[in-house]
Amino acid sequence: MKINILIVEDHELTRFGLKTTFEGVDYIDNIYEAESAEKALEIFKENPIDVVIMDLGLPNMNGIEATKQIRSSNKDVKVIILTSHNDEKEVMNSLKAGANAYCSKEINPQRLLEVVQSVADGAAWFDPSIAHIVLKATTTSSKFDSEAGDKDYELTSREKQILKLMTEGYSNMEIAQLLVISINTTKAHVASILQKLEVDDRLQAALKALKNNIV
Repeated sequence: MKINILIVEDHELTRFGLKTTFEGVDYIDNIYEAESAEKALEIFKENPIDVVIMDLGLPNMNGIEATKQIRSSNKDVKVIILTSHNDEKEVMNSLKAGANAYCSKEINPQRLLEVVQSVADGAAWFDPSIAHIVLKATTTSSKFDSEAGDKDYELTSREKQILKLMTEGYSNMEIAQLLVISINTTKAHVASILQKLEVDDRLQAALKALKNNIV
């Protein structure tokens, strides 16, 4: 299944480079461009966007607010933050706004393509350079309350296996292929994991699993 991408970046050269990276990729259909958050919201309302590549340092409305508005209007749309910043506050605000991934602008183009495909398929991903920031911040965040590491979440052995793969950034399709199970079975396990961990999405589940030594 092909996806439509929206690139939100105010620097023309960077925007051109991103578009060039995505052109000709077999799983990407249409590529839209916006130089501001306001323009991005207009395009988003008028076109079926699947994945948004979002810069944070935009003029007027910033990328965090734009992400919040996009995700609030359609939870199925995936937002990948692509920025040169790794400030703790910006990282956490991006995740709270609903971002599905956080990448450094120094990311290898091929790796970015892999992240886009993985996130489009349902995975959550953040750059290794900011992983320590996320884990440090979540230890005091009320959104990811700390709990005893030996708490029994009643996860089955299969669910623990899948949760471990989720923490490593694997998508539903990749998990299904690795464990030789159907995609529907994988989705059912993921839904059960989220319910048992009392979290809203895969990223929260992965963070909770890592922080509380569940896997």
